[in-house]
Amino acid sequence: MNLLKNKLVANVLLWVLVITIWQVGALIYGPDVIPGPLVTLQSAIELIADGSLLHYIGISFYRVFVGWMLGSLVAIPLGLLIGRVTIVRIFAEPFLNFIRFIPPIAFITLFLVWFGIGEQSKIALILYATLFIVIMNTLTGVLAVEEDKIRAARSLGASEWQILIHVIIPATVPYMFTGVRLAMGTSYMAIIGAEMIAANEGLGYLIWNSRLFFRTDWIFVGLISLGLIGFLTDRLVGLFGKKLLYRYGIISSEPIRR
Repeated sequence: MNLLKNKLVANVLLWVLVITIWQVGALIYGPDVIPGPLVTLQSAIELIADGSLLHYIGISFYRVFVGWMLGSLVAIPLGLLIGRVTIVRIFAEPFLNFIRFIPPIAFITLFLVWFGIGEQSKIALILYATLFIVIMNTLTGVLAVEEDKIRAARSLGASEWQILIHVIIPATVPYMFTGVRLAMGTSYMAIIGAEMIAANEGLGYLIWNSRLFFRTDWIFVGLISLGLIGFLTDRLVGLFGKKLLYRYGIISSEPIRR
């Protein structure tokens, strides 16, 4: 209980310090460069009142969620396959270690050419941003499984399929889950780049379009909205892991309450 109380006090003090520094910066540089907390709040209320902010948040979240889910569903089986089949891993690893260093934003123009300016290109970009992070984490998990466990399963007469289902996958779930959570952060970064360049709605569009009117307060609203939905999404995914995957060693990042 004391640990939880101390953490709450520390969080409150941290945010008071951040807001104070923010306000001091606004006073020094002026609201046109750094809008203060009150100005930003007023702008957020303005954007909520006309419905644009909530609409943009919904659009960006939809794009991230669909691309992230599709990428994870494709990446996990691929990671298991590459990890378990040696010949596939020999050919796939050099390719993975090459292409994973190319950032998603570098593919925006190509994806626009290949998939058009609609939702497909943006979802494909998120899928790409998710794919290699989850594959590499899943692959690492498969390779980290102790060989003694696999030999023990074989000595008891388990088939390769049974070893995969009952030994490999349970031992790899924590790695998969870590990859999925990391990929979500990369997905938000990717969608903002895509919406800045080729979209007429979404938080990236709001941030990019605000420069035309020199509305730095709208930019701050967009940035804070991104941070909030990213934080809430990560917390929901973490709660999901804690509640449904605890048997595989998934634990909450929150401290244990005493």
